[in-house]
Amino acid sequence: MRVISGTCKGRKLQAVPGMSTRPTTDKVKEAIFNIIGPYFSGGIGLDLFAGSGGLGIEALSRGLDRVIFVDHDRKAVQTVRKNVAACGLEKQAEIYCNDAERALKAVAKRGLRFSVIFLDPPYKENKWPALLSALAVCRLLEPGGVVVAEHSAEARLPETADGLVQWKRETYGITGVTIYRWKGDETDGEHCRLSREF
Repeated sequence: MRVISGTCKGRKLQAVPGMSTRPTTDKVKEAIFNIIGPYFSGGIGLDLFAGSGGLGIEALSRGLDRVIFVDHDRKAVQTVRKNVAACGLEKQAEIYCNDAERALKAVAKRGLRFSVIFLDPPYKENKWPALLSALAVCRLLEPGGVVVAEHSAEARLPETADGLVQWKRETYGITGVTIYRWKGDETDGEHCRLSREF
């Protein structure tokens, strides 16, 4: 794995040891950023289920100001730290070992709004309806912000989710990518309540 473009172009990234994570291939990563970028003029990103941190690091390399990386796997968190350091991006990254529900509550409490949110949960777990709804209920996207959802090619994600509207869907071999845009209002999500775990 490597950083494809931007200020850190060509930097090699480590994969998480073992078989617990599935890194996004360079081909899929490049396709994602060709759709949502390819470059950014600032903004904040959230890399949930971060794995090796490849998507969030690519977004920083391409111009985001800051990215919050979250994964519940300690090996993944250690790998993200190493990859961020290898790219010299420590001052632009926040890295947490946490589960998705607690992480979303924490960022909502801080009143953060994201330009882009990357979601790559385990393919075998159907977390999508509850996860997308949680993002919308907590109002975590800025106007025009996007959610990039990576999933198995056969999975079919909801067309809409409480203000999130499906914008594009592409398939790359066994991997599917569904991108949502935020069309909801700007109601403060600081007091969001997540009714279901995911």
